[in-house]
Amino acid sequence: MRSSVVLMLSMVLTLPPSLLAQTRETHAHAHDDSAFHAMQARGQGVMGVDQYTSVHRFDALADGGRIELQRDRDDSVGAATIRMHLRTIARAFAAGDFTAPATVHLETVPGVRVMRAHRAAIRYDVSDLPRGAELRIRSADTAAIEAIHRFLAYQRREHRTEAAPHAH
Repeated sequence: MRSSVVLMLSMVLTLPPSLLAQTRETHAHAHDDSAFHAMQARGQGVMGVDQYTSVHRFDALADGGRIELQRDRDDSVGAATIRMHLRTIARAFAAGDFTAPATVHLETVPGVRVMRAHRAAIRYDVSDLPRGAELRIRSADTAAIEAIHRFLAYQRREHRTEAAPHAH
């Protein structure tokens, strides 16, 4: 038994550093994936729909931005759930309540403090889409727009989505 351990240890110690770094990177990536899966599960709890069968978009626009959430297939119940969720979010954000994104991400999302402080200068409008809805976030206040862009960039990165080609 001891000779097996010594043999394994000597093999590991002779591996090239690049291979050892790749191994550490692989473990870090696995941790990221489990963190992502946990975030997706929290998102499902907050939003009411499976995050893996829904499509998010977080687009920065000149006057603020938009959040689009749609089911990836025809699903009238899921689409109705999304519409209700985004209407609830619009009311909460307008009141300065950003509890939902904090619950999903387990931290205060960048931009939220300024969005809360400038809430009177920000308008939130929900429009239905075929498989869900979009939340348009608009402002003429420069500080608010910058905060909205930080908020959306964070969401885009955390949810691993791309911006739409027409955005920003």
